[in-house]
Amino acid sequence: MPGWMRDWPVLGVFLFFLFGAVARSQAIYWVGRGVTAGVLRSRWGDRLDSSQVRRATTTFERWGMPVVPLAFLTVGFQSAVFASVGLLRVHWLRYTLWTIPGCLVWAALWGGSGLAVVAAGVALARRSPLALVAALLVVAAAGVLIGLRVRRRREQRGSIEDLADEAGHHGSPRG
Repeated sequence: MPGWMRDWPVLGVFLFFLFGAVARSQAIYWVGRGVTAGVLRSRWGDRLDSSQVRRATTTFERWGMPVVPLAFLTVGFQSAVFASVGLLRVHWLRYTLWTIPGCLVWAALWGGSGLAVVAAGVALARRSPLALVAALLVVAAAGVLIGLRVRRRREQRGSIEDLADEAGHHGSPRG
């Protein structure tokens, strides 16, 4: 935990991170809405025209509003989700209500264990920068392996769905 926050009560730390989560999710949502409305065309429009935002849009269109609070558990992808919801012009109140659980969880994680993990990383870097690099490499390798496994399962599921669709078209009884 940063030194300036060390003497804060637990509720104060939680509220600080809760406000940050609400402010960030709302700001990114409104950037998406602004781009859609034509108010923020140039720089923001270019930034939101990315593969990650397109992937977030596809994910949102497939799974709907539950993607919004779940996005708070991701790193990087959450911004793309918030922007895509704005780009899709989801009603503000609906979006805001769906962000509340995610904001609460995000604040609890960062106000508690998230800062502890960052502090542990800083302490490890002070003691042994090589150990920190090794730990980060292990975490990165685990992330890559999990990502590859998820991708492989998604491709297998897609192949199975393609076969099922093909069988449905060719094997349907004629009446």
